[in-house]
Amino acid sequence: MKSVLKKIALFLVPCSLLLTGCEDYLTAPNPATDKAEDFLASGQACINNVNSDYVPLQWEYATTYCSEWFIGDIVSDDALKGGQNLNDMSNSYDMENWKTISNNDMLNDIYRANFLGIGRCNLSLRYIANVAPDSVMTESVKNRLLGEAHFLRAMYYFRLLRIFGGVPLTLDVIDGTDGWKLERASVDEVYKAIIADLEAANATLWVRSQYSAEDLGRATKGAAQAMLLKTYLYMAGDYWNKQVSMSSVDCYKLAKAWGDSIIASGEYSLETNYANLFSLAGENGPESVFEVQYMEEETSDYGADAGGFGATRGTFSVILTRSRSSLLGGGWGFNKPTQNLYDEYEPGDARRDATILNPNDTLIENPNEEIYLGCRYVSRKRSLYLNESGTSYEKLGHATRGEINNTIIRYADVLLMHAEACIGAGQGDAQADLNQVRTARGMASYPGYSFTVNGTTIDAPTLLQAVRHERRVELAMEGHRWFDIVRWNGLDGQGVKKHMDAYKATETKKAQDQMAAFVEGKHEIFPIPSKQRELNPALTQNPQYN
Repeated sequence: MKSVLKKIALFLVPCSLLLTGCEDYLTAPNPATDKAEDFLASGQACINNVNSDYVPLQWEYATTYCSEWFIGDIVSDDALKGGQNLNDMSNSYDMENWKTISNNDMLNDIYRANFLGIGRCNLSLRYIANVAPDSVMTESVKNRLLGEAHFLRAMYYFRLLRIFGGVPLTLDVIDGTDGWKLERASVDEVYKAIIADLEAANATLWVRSQYSAEDLGRATKGAAQAMLLKTYLYMAGDYWNKQVSMSSVDCYKLAKAWGDSIIASGEYSLETNYANLFSLAGENGPESVFEVQYMEEETSDYGADAGGFGATRGTFSVILTRSRSSLLGGGWGFNKPTQNLYDEYEPGDARRDATILNPNDTLIENPNEEIYLGCRYVSRKRSLYLNESGTSYEKLGHATRGEINNTIIRYADVLLMHAEACIGAGQGDAQADLNQVRTARGMASYPGYSFTVNGTTIDAPTLLQAVRHERRVELAMEGHRWFDIVRWNGLDGQGVKKHMDAYKATETKKAQDQMAAFVEGKHEIFPIPSKQRELNPALTQNPQYN
């Protein structure tokens, strides 16, 4: 189902509306200068402005490719970098092998994209509140628009926090050239700002069923509640809880309460055909809580004339992750599922083959380019999906860009997060949440099954072990895994290093030879980009990075 957000204009406010000079002659009134309040004077202008707040979520290329799955999947035990060879995407190679330094261009692009999104949201929140409702923007629509801006600002800060830790808090339009030279806020302060935005969003956003079909993809009350569930769950986890002012149990209780709200809404249900979740036909379906909208178009971010960041509304992820074989889409071969992930699926779990393709020799045209450090697997989600007739893989209308959406939160994720929260809070029925997902996927109910973790069979898993296993196989290759491992402080809470060292032991000798040692207290998060510290000397660096 196509959304109006796929078709929005790439609305840009002139720089003069965002920054003014610090010298008198630069700030003196100029009759030729547009003011934001002059532009944002009608309901339609306000709608267009909030539409533009979504756009940085789409960005996957500026100076390099910067999709978030390069961290969420490749840095984790779910995937290897892939590509043509070791040198292909050196930024990603460094990150997956614990060799990252602060001049990593991918991290700089991620940092920039999210702060540009925050800047757009700040503009909406400052000016739309003062615009009178009209025939296009009723009072209800106006409140919803403000809720969308709050939600999106929280989303951008959440994405920054789990990669970099504390970052500067800019919660209003920056009016001076030095106004953005801020020190980093603490992790606790950033989490509190995220929660405040999400609570504001929850108060004014509409439920999913209030939206017309063309507006599906906008932030909803359910999306805000799901993000509140997720935020408190992160705060409760062993890694992040050391840096926040609330106890782990209190965070779990609040996470559970927000999960209760979205589950009780009745707005969402599980898709019965798992593979359909990652097809064009399954976009914005009943399981979708929030997804980034893409469309097919002829433009590209790539090249000197395009300049990156917003020249297109298509996704790079399809071509980036398709096999390099022309028989399998003719892509660039990144994000290759690991044997470790493949082995964790239980026998008969159809999710494995919907997630991972194991090509036979006849489908591999060039083994030197398609088998990466001994791994021949190919990611299927949002990559090798069938056309509408179901007869062949969807061909891209552009040489590098696809139109399939990126689902950020879906209902299965909500149920499994809620299960975790119930366990941590000592309240609710986590087993029912877990078994609701497993039943929908045709799997046996808990307890009564076993699975493999890092080569070791878990014959009688605890409920928490079962939920964490389920998150991996249900959400594999969707960009969640690394952030889960970190917030848990490793699967057993004994450190990310312990878990990643155990994963390393299951890898091929070729892959092991590329991996540096994981340094505890350093590699759980990434360095503040050096280019950002050059622009803003007030930014301090994360521990043990230069």
